[in-house]
Amino acid sequence: MSPGRRVAVSILTVLLAAHLLGAGASTTLALMADTRAVPATFTTAACFIADTLPPVVSSTVIAKTPQYLPGFVRQGGAYYIYANVADAGCAPSGIATVTANVSTLTTLSTAVPLVAGSFSVGGVAYNRRSASITANAVLAAGAKTYSITSTDNATNSQTQSGYSVTVDNTAPAASDVQAANGGATVGKPEAGDTITLTFSEVIDPESVLAGWTGSSTNVVVRIVNMGGGDRLTIRNAANTVALPLGTVNLTGTAYVTADRDFGATGTASSMVQSGASITITLGTPSGATGTQAATGAMSWAPVATATDRAGNACQTTTANETGAADVEF
Repeated sequence: MSPGRRVAVSILTVLLAAHLLGAGASTTLALMADTRAVPATFTTAACFIADTLPPVVSSTVIAKTPQYLPGFVRQGGAYYIYANVADAGCAPSGIATVTANVSTLTTLSTAVPLVAGSFSVGGVAYNRRSASITANAVLAAGAKTYSITSTDNATNSQTQSGYSVTVDNTAPAASDVQAANGGATVGKPEAGDTITLTFSEVIDPESVLAGWTGSSTNVVVRIVNMGGGDRLTIRNAANTVALPLGTVNLTGTAYVTADRDFGATGTASSMVQSGASITITLGTPSGATGTQAATGAMSWAPVATATDRAGNACQTTTANETGAADVEF
């Protein structure tokens, strides 16, 4: 039999088998060069198999609404379920439904639909997400498990379980504030100096600045001249609004003799998150600054707008600088 006739017979055989099996079978044909024969001949590789494998969840996470950092929710808080799901096998029939059982978080929510789309949380992309759901008003803190059931168009289905999310009902708080000299003169606020705000737990950067991931981003630092201690706040890069990081009382009055913005022009100020701390580096000052000689201890009054990873609002209790009294910057 000639090589061309062998190819035709192979194809006809596969197509006939597909017709006899009917719906539920899928056929994929590929023609490949046969390097063991003359260049003009071909062999046929056929993927002929009914779809018998269910879809597979490769990754999933739960995150509060809205959010950047995932994996935490609070009692009474809203949340999304994310997942990456793909149909399996040589001839997948396509995904029909994906549902999540999150009844450990929200009573009776045993089959919450996850719809297809393009979603992202915590810098990771997902192809399925639920609508926003509300956790029970009373929910014990700790790890909660959930499961996801996926079904394809050939009715193959499986439930994958053991996924976990943490319920956190504790509000974060201000813990410490510290300044460090990075410029030329100790006690004088100038470019390169830093101030670090430390919370009792990790703060979701999205709650501080829309779109912020915690990586270094430009801001403006403002020090206001006050008779009872100069005050420091952090503002957005456009210098149009104060960020919800509260106010630092520098105690001393000689740091500035008039209000000064750092980083509005020249070298920008910046902030970066590391664990529970946010460190701000001062940029170019808008005018002359003074040198503080007397030592003291800063205090920091946070605001409730900043939230933790579960969405708990920050406590507003003032935190005092730890360690020995010193001059700042």
